[in-house]
Amino acid sequence: MIKIGIVGDIGSGKSYIAKQFGFPVFNADNEVSKIYKYDKKFFKKLKNTLPNYISTFPLKKNEITKSIFANQNNLKKIIKIVHPIVRKKMNNFIIKNKKKKIIVLDVPLLLENKINNKNYIIIFIDAKKKNIIKNLKKRKNYNLKIINILKKFQLPLKIKKKKSDYIIKNDFREQSIKKNVRIVKNKILNK
Repeated sequence: MIKIGIVGDIGSGKSYIAKQFGFPVFNADNEVSKIYKYDKKFFKKLKNTLPNYISTFPLKKNEITKSIFANQNNLKKIIKIVHPIVRKKMNNFIIKNKKKKIIVLDVPLLLENKINNKNYIIIFIDAKKKNIIKNLKKRKNYNLKIINILKKFQLPLKIKKKKSDYIIKNDFREQSIKKNVRIVKNKILNK
């Protein structure tokens, strides 16, 4: 099984490009949303850790946001609780798809949390800043302040790019994205 890890800047189109490979995708952000919505054990742990901010189940994103604005160390506390759950879900996803030729891991902090191992193929999504901002502004929960806080937890893009096996340029145009993915996918499959 070939494991592809997709990395890049927030809003660079990682999730969209991950789907273009046509293989099973583990999307960590979707998993976190499910955890916020359905995982009572997680909620209780978080409520005990941040009692001044967390009060409603299913967990509301604005409670998380308020806690992070109040103190950036709260993000570290949230990450410490949520990441082991996401990692377990990712491992289950890998086991469930073990017979697949390729799986794609769309995990924002893949390199930072050392989730990848050396046999992963890392693909960096390279997009222009102005396109990224335009893309981010389309999100209903767009908040530049939160994005800047989250970026502090990420490796510099130069390092991510350097650690990558392939680079896919994202100009946010469907035709060229599909073509760029096809080129990289063929290189990986013909290795």
